[in-house]
Order: sequence, then C-alpha cells, then structure tokens
Amino acid sequence: MRPGLPYRHIAIEGAIGIGKTTLAQRLADRLGYATLFERIDDNPFIELFYQDPGRHALAVQLSFLFSRLRQWQEANQPSLFSAGVVSDYLFAKDRLFATITLSDAELALYDQVARLVAPDLPQPDLTIYLQSSSEVVMERIRRRNRPMERNLTPDYLQRVIAAYDRFFFNYRRTPLLIVQTDRLNFADHPEALEALVQRVRAMRSDTEFWADLS
Repeated sequence: MRPGLPYRHIAIEGAIGIGKTTLAQRLADRLGYATLFERIDDNPFIELFYQDPGRHALAVQLSFLFSRLRQWQEANQPSLFSAGVVSDYLFAKDRLFATITLSDAELALYDQVARLVAPDLPQPDLTIYLQSSSEVVMERIRRRNRPMERNLTPDYLQRVIAAYDRFFFNYRRTPLLIVQTDRLNFADHPEALEALVQRVRAMRSDTEFWADLS
C-alpha cells in the first residue's frame, strides 16, 4: 500500500468545467477515500438559469443552498470523515456564486436565509483550488458538451473565475494548494495524479502554489 496523506477531508474547488469531479474521484480512488459530489443535476432551476440568468438567479441559488445543506447534513457522520473523504466543492462556494448572480436586494435576502438555515459545517483539512484561464476552461466545457452548459458565455465564465481568484486570494480557513491547470489536465493526464499527491505531501506552509510545467 502506497503511503497516503495526512488529511482526512480534502475539498477540490475551481470554476465550472475545470475538472473538479474528475480529480476528486481519482484522488479518492488513489487514497481509498469516500467521495462527496455536488448534486448539480438535482437542481430544477439550473437549465432555466443558463437560459435566462436574471430571471432565475435567486431560485437556482436558494435551491443550491438547501440541496448542499441537506447533503452535508446527511454526510456529516464521524465514520465518513474518519475514514477519509474527497469532495468536489466547498460549502462556502454557495455564497461565492450568489455574489456573481444576484442583485444587491436578492443577495441581502439570500444572506438572511443562509444565516437562518446554515449550521456550523465541518471544514476540510485541505483545499485544492484548480486555477485556469477562461479560454482553457471554455474549451473543456465545449469538449464535455453538456446540453445545459451550451449557453454559457465567455463573459459569465470570466466573472466566475475572477470571483474564485478573489475568494482564494483571501482564503485562510484551511490549508490551501493552488494548482495551475492550463497545462495540467487531470482528465487527459492521469499520471499527473501521483505528482499531485507528492506535491501535497511536500507542503510546508498553509498556502502554496503549484504549476507543473514539465
């Protein structure tokens, strides 16, 4: 058995289509961990949102809030986290998207609801943020060709990526490894997984950056 990592809960984050779920599954398989995946397809408003963001933003955001809350409540079992789990999102991303999609009045309403319903959820032991340019991410979205994502615009994607970069520039809640993935696509290069494991194992500070240019 190859040695694992000193983290029992690892969260993978990044923009739409960047490869979070692929990496989360492969890393979980490598470590023998369970997985916790975001339930995007369960949101009845997501396709409507992509068709008309202004009209359906609040509905899709609140639906995600309650869905993610319910999922974490179901998964918040000591046995799951003690055995190890890799998730493909942070719960904190919910508000990150709310700041992009909602008007000021809608965001104020969202914040009121979130404060009432969101409990003190467990934080991961390590967060891996997959960073990339909007051009590379858009190409990956085109390649996976999900019908609901065909109306995504470059402008919206750029705003999402900018919001992620701002969020993680100030992120101090957990140890953080920022991985630049323009030339490191875990979907196309599965051998890169072992390099990532070694890079995580070598971390010595709370926030580090990795760009494998080999």
